Amino acid sequence: MRIQLWSYNYDPEPSGIAPLSGTWARAMRDRGHEVLVVAAHPHYPKAIWGSRTKPYRERREDVPVLRLPLWIGRETARDRLRQEVSYMASLGAVAPLLPTPDAVVAVTPSFPGLLPAMVNARLRGIPWIMWLQDILPEGAATTGLVEPGLILEAARRFEMAAYRSAERIVVISDAFERNLRAKGVPQEKMIRIFNPSAVPVGAYRPPRRPEGAARLLVMGNIGHTQGLTDIVRAVESSGALGRSDAQLRIAGHGVAADEVAAAVTSHRVKMVGLLLGQEMEEELEGTTVGLVTQRADVAEFNLPSKLMNYMAHALPVIAVVNLDSGTAQIVRETGAGWVVDSSRLEEQLPRAIEEILADPREIVRRGRAAHEAAVHHFAPERIAEQYERVLTGLTLGPSVHSEG
Repeated sequence: MRIQLWSYNYDPEPSGIAPLSGTWARAMRDRGHEVLVVAAHPHYPKAIWGSRTKPYRERREDVPVLRLPLWIGRETARDRLRQEVSYMASLGAVAPLLPTPDAVVAVTPSFPGLLPAMVNARLRGIPWIMWLQDILPEGAATTGLVEPGLILEAARRFEMAAYRSAERIVVISDAFERNLRAKGVPQEKMIRIFNPSAVPVGAYRPPRRPEGAARLLVMGNIGHTQGLTDIVRAVESSGALGRSDAQLRIAGHGVAADEVAAAVTSHRVKMVGLLLGQEMEEELEGTTVGLVTQRADVAEFNLPSKLMNYMAHALPVIAVVNLDSGTAQIVRETGAGWVVDSSRLEEQLPRAIEEILADPREIVRRGRAAHEAAVHHFAPERIAEQYERVLTGLTLGPSVHSEG
């Protein structure tokens, strides 16, 4: 099949959706499909790649990518909204010039970027599949991108229009599926496919731990919804890291990074910055336990991709999240780690850290369970196979569109 992946984020961005989209595109290519990626100029989690004013083409690991210009900005809600709208405008301008594929897979976010996908599919008479990474407009409201009022109401109406327009909606957790069912989205339109790990899931290898202090790692976006400021305060004030001879390491960048840094009061918490490529792999190799955190007072609108990456690396997970969240469900059902109630983190997290780090054999056991779950549920080749079945069912085999 000829497939276009419309993804706001793509390699070389190191965290969030970009590594997932890159993994997906390569896995589908490896199954013999012709994949064209349409993405914004790299910009996340911070603009370290400069800017471009015109579309340009490149190849990344032998996958063709069309890059679109973007008005980059994330410092304020207005900046982020302007950035999203600029992507929608760029995508709308180039969509009529793209070759006609058998199907389009459009990733959300970008939420406004779904509009060109809807229009393009209707005009060309081709199916499009929504890959739902963030549930919107809940995500926009939670992050402050959209305030309650007429704009939020319009966003909710657009959300429902997008669900009606898509031939299929790929949800990445059972919690997402429940959310959409409650909004009246037909069950037959949805299919749950977990996100792939951003790295291949190879054979299990016993973890290699460096000498010295145990390492707890939080990686990825440092935003407000992760609640890392409260996490840092809880572990610093409790003294749990010192009693366990452990260090909490925070790798990444985001709008809350300065606030989190201000909460650090000892050498037991270290912000290591944005790590790329091999630097991140080396950090993961030296990690004892991975942390996934989400504030208790925000709606669940995404499933952190770091969860799959920890598990692919045979790292057990401490999930400091809402007990009813999709993250908590995966960790409990796979035995890949421990769940801490994020509404009681000051009480529960320090105690959990001490108890977990006091039992190295249980850490290894749960790390192995994490890896086994990653093999069965998150390996890129397995995810590609599931998408292939969905796409084949919609297109009934390769299209007969002429190259002319």
